[in-house]
Amino acid sequence: MPDRRALLAIVGPTASGKTKAALAVAEALGGEIVSVDSMLVYRGMDIGTAKPTPSELARTPHHLIDVAEPSEPFSVARFQGLARAALEDIRARDAPALLAGGSGLYFRAIVDDLEFPGTNAQTRREIEELAAALGAEGLHARLAELDPAAAERIEPENVRRTVRALEVEAVTGRPFSAFAEAWERYDPERVWAAGVDVPRDVLGRRIEGRVATMLERGFLDEVRGLMARGLGGWLTASQAIGYAEMARHLGGELSLDEAVAGTVRRTRELARRQMVWFRRDPRIEWFEAGEDGAGAIVDELVGYLRE
Repeated sequence: MPDRRALLAIVGPTASGKTKAALAVAEALGGEIVSVDSMLVYRGMDIGTAKPTPSELARTPHHLIDVAEPSEPFSVARFQGLARAALEDIRARDAPALLAGGSGLYFRAIVDDLEFPGTNAQTRREIEELAAALGAEGLHARLAELDPAAAERIEPENVRRTVRALEVEAVTGRPFSAFAEAWERYDPERVWAAGVDVPRDVLGRRIEGRVATMLERGFLDEVRGLMARGLGGWLTASQAIGYAEMARHLGGELSLDEAVAGTVRRTRELARRQMVWFRRDPRIEWFEAGEDGAGAIVDELVGYLRE
């Protein structure tokens, strides 16, 4: 049985139907939804992210949706700050907070209150120059001197992570491993979570259907409008699944069929990564859904989260 102070959550892979199920569950529990989706934060990116419709958003309070422009830098640390404020607001109304989404990093940032050390461009450049001078193994040896625990977890050839570990130590004065250890802890009292599990073949069909529906709803027009505003120069937005492929189609680089195939392929890859991430978390109780997705198991989800 969940502690009254614990967060409630519905998580799972993209296209599993968890967004609509979360709406029904939130209504049944009298709760408010806090999105844990890294793309729903962007205004104007609606169809390609399968964002809840205005009528769905009006049915129950939603948080962390449409909080940034696609042109803005947006980090997990910023998301975490907004989420903390939203949760305080929800608790002030004595309402349950229901996390819903598929971004595992954002989920844990809220649930486990993890720390995200800042960056320093000058420090990073200096360490990258050191990497060029010492090579991957030499840089890794430097990390091993300063933070043996971090060096043990980072492959010597992974220069990017080695640079980041050295940057964190330089910027914060604390070893990188001091931050990383928190990722291995899963406090069962912080969240009561239900996961939506859809067989891979079924999820593949649902993804194909979702992409087709996106096009029917005017996805190309949405991307065309974003391109007119400078989509290509917006780092995160321009790389978003579907948006990148449709932008290349509109730019003459891909046929529509190629753009659709690329979108489906990358969405399937995302779904696999999401499940790998969430399977690590022992606090998540899994519920199998079929062709109709999570919408068909709403009663099970409500029963579990209400226990």
